[in-house]
Amino acid sequence: MVKYFVAFLVGVTSFFHSFSQELKSPNGNFKLVFALENDGTPTYQLFMKNKEIIKKSKLGLELQKDKKSLLNDFELANEVRNSFDETWKTIWGEETEIRNYYNELALTLKQNETERQIVIRFRLFNEGLGFRYEFPEQKNLTYFVVKEERTEFAMTGDHTAFWIPGDYDTQEYDYTESKLTEIRGLFKKAVTENASQKQFSDTGVQTSLMLKTANGIYINIHEAALINYSCMHLNLDDKNLVFQSHLTPDAKGNKGYLQTPCVSPWRTIIASTDARDVLASRITLNLNEPCKITNTSWIRPIKYIGVWWEMITGKSSWAYTDEVPSVHLGVTDFSKVKPNGKHAANTKHVKEYIDFAALHGFDAVLVEGWNEGWEDWFGHEKDYVFDFVTPYPDFDVKAIHEYAKSKGIKMIMHHETSGSTRNYERHLDKAFQFMKANGYEAAKTGYVGNILPLGEHHYSQSILNHYQYVIEKAADYKIMINAHEAVRPTGICRTYPNMIGNESARGTEFQAFGGSKANHTTVLPFTRLIGGPMDYTPGIFEMDIAKLNPNNNSHVNATLANQLGLYVVMYSPLQMAADLPDNYNRFLDAFQFIKDVPVEWATTKYLEAEPGYYVTIARKDKKSNNWYVGNSNGYNSRAASVNLDFLEKGKKYEAIIYSDAENTDYKTNPQAYKITKHKVNNKTKLSLITPAGGGFAIQIKEIK
Repeated sequence: MVKYFVAFLVGVTSFFHSFSQELKSPNGNFKLVFALENDGTPTYQLFMKNKEIIKKSKLGLELQKDKKSLLNDFELANEVRNSFDETWKTIWGEETEIRNYYNELALTLKQNETERQIVIRFRLFNEGLGFRYEFPEQKNLTYFVVKEERTEFAMTGDHTAFWIPGDYDTQEYDYTESKLTEIRGLFKKAVTENASQKQFSDTGVQTSLMLKTANGIYINIHEAALINYSCMHLNLDDKNLVFQSHLTPDAKGNKGYLQTPCVSPWRTIIASTDARDVLASRITLNLNEPCKITNTSWIRPIKYIGVWWEMITGKSSWAYTDEVPSVHLGVTDFSKVKPNGKHAANTKHVKEYIDFAALHGFDAVLVEGWNEGWEDWFGHEKDYVFDFVTPYPDFDVKAIHEYAKSKGIKMIMHHETSGSTRNYERHLDKAFQFMKANGYEAAKTGYVGNILPLGEHHYSQSILNHYQYVIEKAADYKIMINAHEAVRPTGICRTYPNMIGNESARGTEFQAFGGSKANHTTVLPFTRLIGGPMDYTPGIFEMDIAKLNPNNNSHVNATLANQLGLYVVMYSPLQMAADLPDNYNRFLDAFQFIKDVPVEWATTKYLEAEPGYYVTIARKDKKSNNWYVGNSNGYNSRAASVNLDFLEKGKKYEAIIYSDAENTDYKTNPQAYKITKHKVNNKTKLSLITPAGGGFAIQIKEIK
């Protein structure tokens, strides 16, 4: 590890409000300009290679029930400048080491009337900016309630944006590509098409927000280290082209309850003239604290299968019966009900999945619908639904554990909370103890439906604190967490790497709910994945859902080769082969790539990238010299260019290419693919035709 830290403090006595300070990135490409306006309002500007990319934008917070908010009337009290450079090792990730290199400017501002102080800390990296508010312990500011954060991001033009509506409770939208001035008009259409739950305004969008300027600058706006605070959305003033932060409210409409000393999350801006640099940026991780788990040997990336897809498509059921049994505080009498015959999580069927996993070298099996409560869990706002320890009569927890252990397979437990965070916390210790006693090392948590108590939101401060509590409590029990329907990740997996997966976006399940846009996975790496890996659950081989469930006419809008490429494009240390074993048995030669592709990487190269249109990524296996390349293509057929100059010079390799066939069509002929083998080296350049909704996957093995 290389690490250095330089700091100097400048004491300031300011007699005038108006002044400015500058900070440059280590390579000099970025320049931050901070200024106090004549009324003491703090502002910032951001330049990249002397071009303004964020116009002068205001900073500050509006406080609830307070005569004087933290918006203006400030003078500079102190400034501290730092330079920091370290290389830290990942527990898991897209590479084994990450460089954390920045210049820092921390400005202490004193408000004249109240004598309150805040610190605005800027960190300027070679790929962009991070900044946050800090509230030191002080006499005149102890407890305070945030009415709204007023951070601005002023745009320099009517940029192209890839956005989803600013919903307080879900990110499960297809992305809309439009100009900023078109967002207002398209907002209602986007909401209607995606069956949204709750919106906050007709111009609000979610982060991570991906933008492209008319002169080819890519800009990404997000947040990092979202802890004990509300999730940030962005409200757009489309006349002036200014985004302003909009925090998720609680049931009372308040945005945050804070006590000094405390800090806000980091607000991040990544920018480049090359879209690949946005994907390569590790600003989000670097702005989080180092790992707090002393012994991480139990945290292991996993490739898994499960009964999930057959239930998502409607072929099978989570529930044991179609009746609603008599339930009182989790005690259920199933002796008087008739099994529905569609319950997937039964001992015999799960053993079949364990056999398939063992035969094909998978690590684990996830079982959903194993526990009592699924008959009336959704839509009734019941506080007490699941107890997370009581299995259905047809699921033998102990027998499954022993059988899986005999086959070398780990089991992943499912904890659906039905939005009742209080009930989950009520049972959490007992649930984790039950997991450990039965050999479960990972849990998939779920938060489907309205958050209880009613009026709270999935992204408000208290519910975010719940998600964090679960992660930290799981670490105490050496349990890994894969959170679904929780808040979008903001790099916290650096600090708590047992948070091995998240959903928090429109995943593969929506391909069985009417379908997703064919270019969806060319946008997600620039948006959702900026904050951390996603449990996208790829690997669907049967695109016609009616063949699994005649009552479901959905179609998976992708080709089979595209599904293979997603194992490289959609990074996750937790990868699922989501389809049914029967469908994999029909295409065993293509299934071989899913079996071979690793979940641990030594390094990553971004070969081609254009948000919404195409992404091609190469990754080197952490445990061998093999490389894997994945591509996802949007709506335009194109020739993808794959330069293999990342291969070691002087060595020979064999490339196994899984690609779309000449007649592949994601709507009418999605299962047409071809597998070819080629001798390659670091001078090889491949050109592969990718149709709409298509892609490819390549395994590159060293020839010895």
